[in-house]
Amino acid sequence: MTVHDTARDLPEITALRDHCRSLAVLEAILSPEWADRYHSFDASWSETEETASMRDGEGDEYSIVFSPAGAYVRGFAHESPMSPYQNDGPWPGVLDSVPEVFAPCVDEPAFSDEDGMPVVTACLWRRTGDEGWSTGEIDFPESFNGDPDGSRSLFALLTDRSAEAFQEWAEDYYETEVDLDAIRHVLASRPLTEDVVTRLNPEVRLTGLAKELTEAGYPQA
Repeated sequence: MTVHDTARDLPEITALRDHCRSLAVLEAILSPEWADRYHSFDASWSETEETASMRDGEGDEYSIVFSPAGAYVRGFAHESPMSPYQNDGPWPGVLDSVPEVFAPCVDEPAFSDEDGMPVVTACLWRRTGDEGWSTGEIDFPESFNGDPDGSRSLFALLTDRSAEAFQEWAEDYYETEVDLDAIRHVLASRPLTEDVVTRLNPEVRLTGLAKELTEAGYPQA
């Protein structure tokens, strides 16, 4: 699987943004400690932009910028043979075709190392009004466990957006049972209830989530 497959499996921009927001809220409930979470969402990243992000704590990460121009997706798999640290810069084709409207995302310091090099192995974008997601024309290296640019692992919960997929991931990561119906409630972007929160984590209360729900822009009753 490569970023080309990811481009076929991602939903349109609004649906992706809502799903990313829900992933962040699910983890805010499951893990009161922010540092232990994979997923986050910032509805006020700038005056006109929102961002979703994933960091696994082992070097793999993605960032998604949602703006009036559309959406820009950057992924980095640290063990990928396409890592810029193995190739004196981004792999040919990964960033070469990014539209000018997303150039600030390519050069964004938060997505680059201290020398200004973009930290990326996979990139997608979709302008407002586009009928689908785009990627660069890339000559991928020979199969690296079938995932040369890291897309399969990086974007697994974005391409399979089912409650079952999140449940399997969360139960493995948090080593506890996670209520499937409660997951469905959050993935549907429905306002939280005390019951839903308790079923996900009996140690968390709805009132204690107010700040994080506001920061994520998640619907509230």
